[in-house]
Amino acid sequence: MNEIFNSDFFIMSMRLLLVIVLSGLIGFEREINKHSAGFRTHILVGVSSCLMMLLSLYGFEEYSDSFPEFIRFDPARIPSYVISGIGFLGAGTIIVTGVNVKGLTTAASIWAVAGLGLVVGVGMIEIAILTTVIIIFSLFFLNNVEKLINKKDNRNYLLITVTNIKVIDRIFSQFNDHNVEVSNINFEKTNQEDTVITLDLLPGKTTVIDQLYHDLLAIEHVKQVRDTKTV
Repeated sequence: MNEIFNSDFFIMSMRLLLVIVLSGLIGFEREINKHSAGFRTHILVGVSSCLMMLLSLYGFEEYSDSFPEFIRFDPARIPSYVISGIGFLGAGTIIVTGVNVKGLTTAASIWAVAGLGLVVGVGMIEIAILTTVIIIFSLFFLNNVEKLINKKDNRNYLLITVTNIKVIDRIFSQFNDHNVEVSNINFEKTNQEDTVITLDLLPGKTTVIDQLYHDLLAIEHVKQVRDTKTV
């Protein structure tokens, strides 16, 4: 029993318990905001990363001590694969809809939690706690600043699906009639041979957005008009 519950065991246990708390705090913020990767996902990523770091530090001690002349082990090799491999999990939280990309913050928080696990695993406790405070501050408080900026942004991010690209002149004629400035125009063909037009609209003082959308939909060959702006 003494061989199992030795000093290394307690060090590793404390680090695993600490990373549960730190990654759980970050995951809790994602959970209460109803994001795809929440409390459990962040804890699992943090604990798993910490476990890999502990494996790298303590898992091969017996072999390196027994055969020091033959074994040359780099403790940074396993953590490097954790950092690169965690990308697939973050990519699974990113959703692209029209001109909007959702889930980047959650993907970044998962990547950050993986880093926290490695840092805690190696024993850099103070910097791990400081990093957690910075991350939580960014997620909780800077999110409110971002929302405030978005509220001041009067642009509408529009997605228009047409079955015939020749109607583009009539679409822009409606923009002129409704006193709307257009920028960042992009055209993309779909599998159904439709054309998706994405653009930014800056309404004028006299612009009635709902009426603009109604008039756009009244144009022949205009299949869909969708505002993709999220606040």
